Amino acid sequence: MNSKHVTKAIGAAVMALVAIAMVAPMAQADTPAAGYTQFAGCPSIKENPVMSTCIRSVVSSGHFKMGSKDVPIEHPITLSGGADEFLGNFAANSKGGMPPVKQKVPGGIIGLTGLTWLAEFLGIEALTLYAATELAGAPSFSGFNNITLPIKVHLINATLGNSCYVGSVTNPITLHLTTGTTSPPLPAKPITGVPPKFTIDEKEIIHLDNGTYVDNAFSAPSASGCVLTLFGFIPISINGLVNTQSGLPSAAGNNETLQVLSTELVDVRLVYP
Repeated sequence: MNSKHVTKAIGAAVMALVAIAMVAPMAQADTPAAGYTQFAGCPSIKENPVMSTCIRSVVSSGHFKMGSKDVPIEHPITLSGGADEFLGNFAANSKGGMPPVKQKVPGGIIGLTGLTWLAEFLGIEALTLYAATELAGAPSFSGFNNITLPIKVHLINATLGNSCYVGSVTNPITLHLTTGTTSPPLPAKPITGVPPKFTIDEKEIIHLDNGTYVDNAFSAPSASGCVLTLFGFIPISINGLVNTQSGLPSAAGNNETLQVLSTELVDVRLVYP
């Protein structure tokens, strides 16, 4: 791979490293060449003429703490797609994008609401609570070591309805992820990430492995849209309970995220010769 392709590919990695993107999958997808099947989510030039680099990124572990709730990232999150020559216009075909991945919230629905009687009323199986991160705006970047990512967190449990969120498009949680050292307000102390390891294999695939991206200087707003439905038809707003039990809203210096990411990227012309 020549230096121009390497430069473009490294830049495109920034978009993949966030492991979350606002993409609209296309209806059809071409088939990648042998040895490049992991990039099936990347549109070919025929599907999308502006494509230049194919990307596949995986968040393998980490955690996300806001207020008093700390959610481990136990299930890998995969983002696949491609970018244009200016590292913009991230897109995915019907095999790409970012499939939603639920992460279990410790303490479940009782820990979120403080309503201990729910254990008897709902049964143990119905008490599990999940959190899923969604994009609340366009990501931006400065090099591949610093990423700005506006998000919202969907709290998922059948008793909460479909609209229980922390953050929104108009009031997002804005992460400034870095592999360097943070500068948070008190009571937090600076923490430091780890840049990914850079290699290129015989297929000219660039690997950026096990980068650690951190931020502990972001704030988190109040929860909204949380509704406890009793007997299947009596809705009761419990935003206040969720906020009290979760320590929300939570000012900067009281929250933290760490994400371990590995990325593969390659020239689109190798994937679809």
